[in-house]
Amino acid sequence: MATDNSQRVVDYDWEKALSESAVAPEPDAGGTAPEPGPAQAAPAPKPRSGHQNLELLLDIPLEITAELGRAKMIINDLLQLGQGSVIELNKLAGEPLEIMVNQKLIARGEVVVVNEKFGIRLTDVISPLERIKQLS
Repeated sequence: MATDNSQRVVDYDWEKALSESAVAPEPDAGGTAPEPGPAQAAPAPKPRSGHQNLELLLDIPLEITAELGRAKMIINDLLQLGQGSVIELNKLAGEPLEIMVNQKLIARGEVVVVNEKFGIRLTDVISPLERIKQLS
Protein backbone atom coordinates (compact mmCIF):
# COMPACT_ATOMS: atom_id res chain seq x y z
CA MET A 1 0.00 0.00 0.00
CA ALA A 2 1.87 3.12 -1.21
CA THR A 3 1.13 6.69 -0.32
CA ASP A 4 1.92 9.84 -2.27
CA ASN A 5 4.73 10.86 0.08
CA SER A 6 6.53 7.51 -0.01
CA GLN A 7 9.89 7.25 -1.74
CA ARG A 8 10.58 4.71 -4.42
CA VAL A 9 13.30 2.22 -3.55
CA VAL A 10 15.65 1.48 -6.43
CA ASP A 11 17.74 -1.70 -6.43
CA TYR A 12 21.46 -1.11 -6.82
CA ASP A 13 22.86 -2.75 -9.95
CA TRP A 14 25.65 -4.81 -8.33
CA GLU A 15 26.38 -6.77 -11.50
CA LYS A 16 27.03 -3.57 -13.47
CA ALA A 17 29.23 -2.14 -10.69
CA LEU A 18 31.28 -5.34 -10.50
CA SER A 19 31.81 -5.43 -14.26
CA GLU A 20 32.83 -1.74 -14.35
CA SER A 21 35.34 -2.24 -11.53
CA ALA A 22 37.27 -4.86 -13.52
CA VAL A 23 40.43 -3.34 -14.95
CA ALA A 24 41.22 -4.13 -18.59
CA PRO A 25 44.87 -4.19 -19.77
CA GLU A 26 45.90 -0.93 -21.42
CA PRO A 27 46.96 -1.07 -25.08
CA ASP A 28 50.53 -0.11 -25.96
CA ALA A 29 51.48 2.62 -28.42
CA GLY A 30 50.61 0.33 -31.35
CA GLY A 31 47.01 0.08 -30.18
CA THR A 32 47.14 -3.57 -29.10
CA ALA A 33 47.51 -5.12 -25.67
CA PRO A 34 51.03 -6.39 -24.97
CA GLU A 35 51.61 -10.10 -25.40
CA PRO A 36 52.55 -11.91 -22.21
CA GLY A 37 56.24 -12.77 -22.34
CA PRO A 38 58.39 -14.89 -20.08
CA ALA A 39 58.60 -12.09 -17.47
CA GLN A 40 54.86 -11.29 -17.64
CA ALA A 41 52.14 -13.48 -16.26
CA ALA A 42 49.05 -14.02 -18.35
CA PRO A 43 46.02 -12.16 -16.98
CA ALA A 44 43.62 -14.24 -14.93
CA PRO A 45 40.62 -15.45 -16.93
CA LYS A 46 37.57 -13.27 -16.42
CA PRO A 47 34.48 -14.89 -14.96
CA ARG A 48 31.70 -15.44 -17.47
CA SER A 49 29.54 -12.92 -15.65
CA GLY A 50 29.53 -10.86 -12.48
CA HIS A 51 26.22 -12.54 -11.67
CA GLN A 52 28.05 -15.77 -10.73
CA ASN A 53 30.15 -13.88 -8.18
CA LEU A 54 27.04 -12.35 -6.65
CA GLU A 55 25.39 -15.78 -6.41
CA LEU A 56 27.94 -16.73 -3.73
CA LEU A 57 26.60 -14.03 -1.42
CA LEU A 58 22.87 -14.53 -1.85
CA ASP A 59 22.55 -17.51 0.54
CA ILE A 60 24.49 -16.02 3.46
CA PRO A 61 22.17 -15.80 6.47
CA LEU A 62 21.91 -12.40 8.19
CA GLU A 63 20.30 -11.48 11.50
CA ILE A 64 18.12 -8.38 11.09
CA THR A 65 16.96 -6.60 14.24
CA ALA A 66 14.71 -3.58 14.67
CA GLU A 67 15.53 -2.04 18.03
CA LEU A 68 12.83 0.14 19.54
CA GLY A 69 14.75 0.74 22.76
CA ARG A 70 16.49 -0.94 25.70
CA ALA A 71 15.88 -1.35 29.40
CA LYS A 72 17.87 -2.80 32.32
CA MET A 73 16.03 -4.60 35.10
CA ILE A 74 16.94 -6.62 38.12
CA ILE A 75 15.71 -10.20 38.19
CA ASN A 76 13.17 -9.49 40.94
CA ASP A 77 11.47 -6.81 38.78
CA LEU A 78 11.55 -9.13 35.77
CA LEU A 79 9.77 -11.86 37.74
CA GLN A 80 7.03 -9.39 38.74
CA LEU A 81 6.06 -8.70 35.11
CA GLY A 82 2.73 -9.97 33.93
CA GLN A 83 0.21 -9.39 31.17
CA GLY A 84 -0.38 -5.66 30.78
CA SER A 85 2.90 -4.65 32.46
CA VAL A 86 4.70 -1.66 30.98
CA ILE A 87 8.48 -1.62 30.55
CA GLU A 88 10.02 1.82 30.25
CA LEU A 89 12.57 1.99 27.40
CA ASN A 90 15.51 4.36 27.02
CA LYS A 91 13.97 6.13 23.99
CA LEU A 92 11.15 8.63 23.76
CA ALA A 93 7.93 7.99 21.85
CA GLY A 94 8.35 9.11 18.25
CA GLU A 95 12.13 8.63 18.16
CA PRO A 96 13.34 6.56 15.20
CA LEU A 97 14.06 2.91 15.81
CA GLU A 98 17.36 1.40 14.69
CA ILE A 99 17.64 -1.35 12.08
CA MET A 100 20.66 -3.57 12.66
CA VAL A 101 22.17 -6.31 10.51
CA ASN A 102 24.43 -8.65 12.48
CA GLN A 103 24.52 -6.09 15.33
CA LYS A 104 25.68 -3.28 12.98
CA LEU A 105 23.52 -0.20 12.44
CA ILE A 106 22.46 0.13 8.80
CA ALA A 107 19.36 2.36 8.96
CA ARG A 108 16.83 4.18 11.09
CA GLY A 109 13.09 4.11 10.59
CA GLU A 110 9.64 4.49 12.04
CA VAL A 111 6.96 1.96 12.89
CA VAL A 112 4.01 1.81 10.51
CA VAL A 113 0.87 -0.32 10.43
CA VAL A 114 -0.14 -1.81 7.09
CA ASN A 115 -3.19 -4.09 6.85
CA GLU A 116 -3.15 -4.56 10.65
CA LYS A 117 0.51 -5.71 10.55
CA PHE A 118 3.49 -3.82 11.88
CA GLY A 119 6.23 -2.71 9.51
CA ILE A 120 9.12 -0.27 9.35
CA ARG A 121 9.46 2.70 7.02
CA LEU A 122 13.14 3.49 6.51
CA THR A 123 13.78 7.19 7.08
CA ASP A 124 17.59 7.26 7.10
CA VAL A 125 19.98 4.74 5.58
CA ILE A 126 23.53 4.84 6.91
CA SER A 127 26.04 5.74 4.18
CA PRO A 128 28.30 2.97 2.84
CA LEU A 129 31.35 4.82 4.24
CA GLU A 130 29.86 4.86 7.75
CA ARG A 131 28.93 1.17 7.48
CA ILE A 132 32.50 0.29 6.50
CA LYS A 133 33.81 2.26 9.50
CA GLN A 134 31.57 0.15 11.78
CA LEU A 135 33.20 -3.06 10.52
CA SER A 136 36.60 -2.20 11.96
